[in-house]
Amino acid sequence: MTTTPKRTRAGAGPRRTGIVEVTLIVFGLYALGFGLFMMFMPGTFYDTVGAFGARNDHYIFDNATFEVPQGLMLLAAVRLPSWRVPALAFATVHWALHALSHIVDPHHGAGDLYGWLEAGGLVITTVVLALALRASLVGERKI
Repeated sequence: MTTTPKRTRAGAGPRRTGIVEVTLIVFGLYALGFGLFMMFMPGTFYDTVGAFGARNDHYIFDNATFEVPQGLMLLAAVRLPSWRVPALAFATVHWALHALSHIVDPHHGAGDLYGWLEAGGLVITTVVLALALRASLVGERKI
């Protein structure tokens, strides 16, 4: 007598976990690297990315002190699964608010087109983070 195995969604758990881990690593390294770039090279940061208004190294450093711990938190969540949902929720809200900021004021020193491209990139990355957050939430419910 043979039995038919129960049908399950093939690869649902590991694939979701992989997407979540990749998102945590990519965004963690990005935030950490970007924060260190701001911290140690504020002039270059301003000239290449942050040309909004007058240059203010203190303000750039203040923003770096947010990005660095955010990156470390996202990277820590790779090894600490209980941190994944809170870390992804925090990063999703941060990226969404950052995107909103760029939508409200897209006037970049390099031109409005550059500002709108940044806004679009921030919206897309917010969606990626939100999808990873959703996958992480679904994964937690299955445990």
